[in-house]
Amino acid sequence: MVTKQYSGSPEDADLRRADSLAREIFSDVANKWALLIIEALGERTLRFSELRDEVEGISHKMLTQNLRMLERYGLIERTVHPVVPPRVEYALTEPGQALRVTIDGLCDWTHRYLGHIEASRHRFDG
Repeated sequence: MVTKQYSGSPEDADLRRADSLAREIFSDVANKWALLIIEALGERTLRFSELRDEVEGISHKMLTQNLRMLERYGLIERTVHPVVPPRVEYALTEPGQALRVTIDGLCDWTHRYLGHIEASRHRFDG
């Protein structure tokens, strides 16, 4: 895996450029599972199984991959408690909480325009 490095240049934050680090981050974080995981965590700390129950339809593998990616980007924090069996919990970091505000806005927008979008889809598909 080739990872772009941040050099502090404006090009690194330009989503229009194919080689932009910002585009790589946006592409990874703006997937349905990552958004749903961030929304599910909210202000809470959850265990893996609790997250899997909250995000209906996500597979074990997909949840694991997305949690690792979100941890890599510093959006969630993984805490392993030294007990037997090990207890692992996930929580949003400060940047994760900030992103959640944006995701909440997207959820609000979806609820607000759901009827409009459904009617438009019906007209288009009909």
